[in-house]
Amino acid sequence: MTDSAFERRRMAVLLESNGVLKSSWLRGAVETVPREQFLHPGVFLDEGRTWRPVTALGTDPNEWLKIAYSIDTLTTQLDGHLTADQTGNPVAGAPTSSSTDPTTVVGMIEALDLKAEHRVLEIGTGTGYSTALMCHYLGEDNVTTIEVDPQVAARADAALETVGYSTWTVTGDGLLGHPHRAPYDRVIATCAVRRIPYAWVRQTKPGGIVLSTVGSWPWGTGLAKLTVGDGGTAEGAIIGRSSFMQARAQTVTPLAGDLSARTAYADSDRPALVSPLVLEEWMPAFLTQLAAPGAQFVRATRSDGAPLRYFFDPERESFAEFIADGESWTVRQGGPVALWDEIERALVAWQDKGSPGIEGVRLRVTDRSHLYWIDSSPLLRWEHWLA
Repeated sequence: MTDSAFERRRMAVLLESNGVLKSSWLRGAVETVPREQFLHPGVFLDEGRTWRPVTALGTDPNEWLKIAYSIDTLTTQLDGHLTADQTGNPVAGAPTSSSTDPTTVVGMIEALDLKAEHRVLEIGTGTGYSTALMCHYLGEDNVTTIEVDPQVAARADAALETVGYSTWTVTGDGLLGHPHRAPYDRVIATCAVRRIPYAWVRQTKPGGIVLSTVGSWPWGTGLAKLTVGDGGTAEGAIIGRSSFMQARAQTVTPLAGDLSARTAYADSDRPALVSPLVLEEWMPAFLTQLAAPGAQFVRATRSDGAPLRYFFDPERESFAEFIADGESWTVRQGGPVALWDEIERALVAWQDKGSPGIEGVRLRVTDRSHLYWIDSSPLLRWEHWLA
């Protein structure tokens, strides 16, 4: 008979052997906090085109614990409302809340460099599991967690109460932070954002850390770790790859309708100097999101099976369409902004510098701008002025 304590110890050993779990206090938290309590009423298991609902009440206890302590992200909500107890059959849908895989959760908490006296703001409560891990060390009064979805927040709050943590669980827009309990020593976001909200910087003490995934695609995003300075700026680096659901306020609606109609009127066409296929790779995709924030990358095929790639930026009313011709590509562009020109310049400069990895990217945030650069190279700088 498998029991929860055994599974928690097993998971801690695995995370430690993988080099993710390093702190003795965090190992104690992983061995203490029951992850299964944060998965009620159930989860959806990915079966490719559909999601299979699995509930705690309808599953063999041993099987339920094996699911709960797998080193996987477990989806807990689809389409902003559907939970596993509301359907008995596999369903289609888009994940909107989850219990992130423990490797990512533990790795991010380790990156915070927490001390026992620190006060933390968590953006994106989700199931509340990561909240509980921090409460175990810091105490429930030193952790504030904010969740935009009222139903998700209510389930997380109930789970936290069940395991003994009456922490500050707030329902609201995490992009605004939570000024009522500021300042914080640490801010951690368990969602992805296009840029670091300055509210997070403003609500963090000098010397404090802001940790968040930057980007708007499901791939090609980076984990930014910034230290807040005395002058209201924050500076740091992209410390590795990271992938999270987008903050609800920044979620992009997939383009619908006839894509060819959207690209009917091009202002120019030319050979592409860089193949759009490089955007399947993580670092080029990350650079592209810096060069053209808000642009959507769409894969499609022609009726004859030939590949097509598109960029659309609805806010700037611009597009780029790529048409394959053997091993080369033609790019057609339309609208006020030549999207691919901006992206291509960044990619060519990056290639000319030897194609450094994502850990070479640094970032400075002020109340007016985001400035990215790579290893002090003047050729690779992006400055995004805020409205």
